[in-house]
Amino acid sequence: MHDLSDIAHWLQQHPIHRDPAAHGARGDTLVSFSSNNYLALASHPRLLAAAGAGLARYGVGGGESRLLGGDLEIYRELERRLGALTHKSDAVLFVTGYMANIGVLSSMVKAATLARLHGFRARKRRKYAYYSDELNHISISEGIQLSGALRYHYRHRDMNHLESLLLAGAADGATPIIVSDGVFGMEGTIAPLPQLAELAERFDALLYLDDAHATGVLGANGGGTCEHFERYSPNIMQMGSLGKALGAIGGFVAVDREVADVIRLTSSAFGFTSPPPPAQAAALLAALDLLQEEPQRRRRLWDNQRHFVERMQALGYAFIGTDAPILSLPVGDAETCRRYALALRREGIHVDAIEFPAAPVGRARLRFMMNADHTTAQIDQLVGVMARLAN
Repeated sequence: MHDLSDIAHWLQQHPIHRDPAAHGARGDTLVSFSSNNYLALASHPRLLAAAGAGLARYGVGGGESRLLGGDLEIYRELERRLGALTHKSDAVLFVTGYMANIGVLSSMVKAATLARLHGFRARKRRKYAYYSDELNHISISEGIQLSGALRYHYRHRDMNHLESLLLAGAADGATPIIVSDGVFGMEGTIAPLPQLAELAERFDALLYLDDAHATGVLGANGGGTCEHFERYSPNIMQMGSLGKALGAIGGFVAVDREVADVIRLTSSAFGFTSPPPPAQAAALLAALDLLQEEPQRRRRLWDNQRHFVERMQALGYAFIGTDAPILSLPVGDAETCRRYALALRREGIHVDAIEFPAAPVGRARLRFMMNADHTTAQIDQLVGVMARLAN
């Protein structure tokens, strides 16, 4: 019997799936405080209309890889718009943000080798080393592992530790690539981008920024972490998600145009799979229009975030971070965390209980996520339930 059969048999005896009632599986109508739909665009009439028009014109799927005959103009237009949003001259579209990380991080250290097949000859052979925040998204870890490059992990947002690793690694002559989430999805903390960029400049490193939870949210125009700190550089590669604040599906990496061409040439996750459906690209163009035309959506999101933080802090609750719409509340043991989530659900509120493997053992937390359509009454109801749970 192979391992999959053994594991399947073990799961039948030791189910790890929790009470479905605690995870919204009964079909009840709930107010969700665990959605990535930060700007409440996923059901916006203009996105629905744009997607419908896209379906009528292009059909359900594109039917072909962009490397071959599937490179529609609507994808190129979306990439140009995403580049402009993030202060870059271009972007490369992937089917998900997860695949963007896998596809770019696994391939860019091999780009010279892959380009040799097309006649490129490098001036010198390089080796690379990744320096990754220990709490980066798992897609980053998997992309780095697939690259085969040297890899080091620095303590969460600890710039002294990162600097010590870069100093130690400088002796072996490897080109460094620093990788960090912009907003850390399980903590709600923001990367110290100015310090990261300074270290990248000192050590002549690339800086790869996963802005999945920052795209559309941070910055004066929703441009993400770089816009939030007003820190830009040609050496920063800014990945973003299209399945969170922008309300659809997909991922992208924003870079200068010449680098985008290299990614399209060398990333298998771009060239050997289908892109997001064209109707999704149409919906995303509408989302980018709304991002520009309705800045009040971001203002409502942040007003809701501040109201919730202030009310919860008045009750004595302390979040891991309070600078993002993600507000992660440490609970401790997984059983207590599940009990809290179930109590909230019984009051018509959905909040995810985050436990191992998404959080370390013994450090379970409730992850609250604000969006622009939450009402003050809904937030106050949530705070009221949390007040009862505190007693």
